[in-house]
Parts: sequence; structure tokens; C-alpha cells
Amino acid sequence: MSARTVLRLNRILRPVVHPFNTQNTGGKSYSEWEYERAPKTLGHFAGAFNEKEILENKHVLDIGAGACGKSVYYLKHGAKSVTAVDIVSDYKAEAEKFAAHHGVDDRFSFTISDAADMPFEDNRFDSVIMNDAMEHVALPSRVLDEAFRVLKPGGRIYINFPPYNHPYGAHLTDTIAIPWVHLFFDDKVLIDAYKLSVSGLADAEKRINFRISRDKKGNEYFSYINKMSAKRFRDICQKSALVPLYYKEEPLRPYLLPLAKLAFTKEVFIGCVICILEKKQEAGA
Repeated sequence: MSARTVLRLNRILRPVVHPFNTQNTGGKSYSEWEYERAPKTLGHFAGAFNEKEILENKHVLDIGAGACGKSVYYLKHGAKSVTAVDIVSDYKAEAEKFAAHHGVDDRFSFTISDAADMPFEDNRFDSVIMNDAMEHVALPSRVLDEAFRVLKPGGRIYINFPPYNHPYGAHLTDTIAIPWVHLFFDDKVLIDAYKLSVSGLADAEKRINFRISRDKKGNEYFSYINKMSAKRFRDICQKSALVPLYYKEEPLRPYLLPLAKLAFTKEVFIGCVICILEKKQEAGA
């Protein structure tokens, strides 16, 4: 009954534009959608470093790269090389095709890997970019440890993500457009509602498998998000070997800034967490 309630409420709202849907209807591909959003991604860090400082002549690691539209953008705007990492193997073919289309495939590589255990040597990359990835990784502390390991001394990791209590922090907007739906309905209801909402779509099984897994007891859960809050992220950063250079909690809208600063409302009104961390240079280096 509750799942049906979610769907009834959902029918009232205008759908959120989502690349899974535009791609299926012959519109923009996921890669193209990401490419267009790349300037906004890099713009999050403009309070500390501009696009040129992040990319120019840098060996870049793109963690949680998806279909790699942003990876290709980085290459076309100054990066010396980009290594994309994602645990979803289906993205590899699309990413490589997109890189070839833009003529940068000679400087691009896609590695299917868990970001918590990457197959790269120490001190390899100048910049690590995690755009909308920190809320998805299963072992966020370990991912930061790995980023520290593969960064060159003086290298930086650029992170931005919507915290879990963001209006669309449940990441179900390909079919469910209700803001803060995950604060009003529990995961079991949302799992049932999501399954119903994608039923009939050609890629329904793929979408379900992408988002939902079973634990050791056989219970279903949303495995593609870790429910990362701003507070949890700050705590993880404090325990990391990386040195904080810049941190900002951007409100959903400028006029909501007061609510994004109050302790008891901030998690609900933060639109994006933005952070830059650095691997400290060794003494005398």
C-alpha cells in the first residue's frame, strides 16, 4: 500500500531530467550529459583553484567516472592523461567510444575497479577528482586512503557530492521525483516503489540490479548509496592522512543559507558538499 502511495504522489510531480531516460528515448547519451555538466563540476572548486590549476598538464584519476563524459572534458581542457575508475563494467565500452569520438583515446584509459582497492602504483597521479562519487562508495575511508596512496606528494583530491538528506539524496530520480522521499518512507517501501516504477521499461532489470542488492540474510537493500551525510564525511576527512585545503557546504538555494547553517536543519538544506584535500609534500622535497 505504501509503495502505491509513493507512486500516486509521484504522478503529481514533474519528472526530473535524468540521463538514463534521455539516453533511452534517443536524446543525450550518458556521456554527453556528463560532458555538458563538467564545467559546473569544476566550478565547485573555484573558491580555491580554477580549472587550469586542476587540470593543466596533470595526470588525473577520475573516481566513479561513470560513462566518462567528464573524463573526456578534462582531457580536452588541459589534462595530460585521465584514468577513469568505475566498478560498473557496462560503462567501459561507452566511455571508450566517447573518448575516441573526441580524439583523446590515446590519453584515456578505463579501469574496472573498486576505488577502495585500485591497481595503480604509488604516487602516480597529480589530481584525483571524485564528482558525485563519495556518496556511492562502500568503503569511503578506504577510498581516501587509496587516493592518498596513488597521489603524488603535493597532489590534490577534489570532492563534491550531495549529502544523503539532500532532496534527491536517495538517487531515485530516474523514475521517482518526490523531494526528500527517503525521509518519509523507509527503504523497504522505496525498494518496492522503485521496482514498480521501472516495471515495463526495457532496461528495468538493469536499473534494479544497479541499485538494489541482497545482504547475507537475503534482505534487499540499496547498495549503490552509503547514506553519506556531511557530518560523516567531515569525520572521515579528519581521520584521513590527507591535509584539508578547502571545505564548503553549499545551500540548496542562496536564500536557504541560514537553514543550511543551523545544526538541526543543515543536513536537509545542504545542496552540495565541496572539499579539497592535499597529500603533503615530504620534508625537504
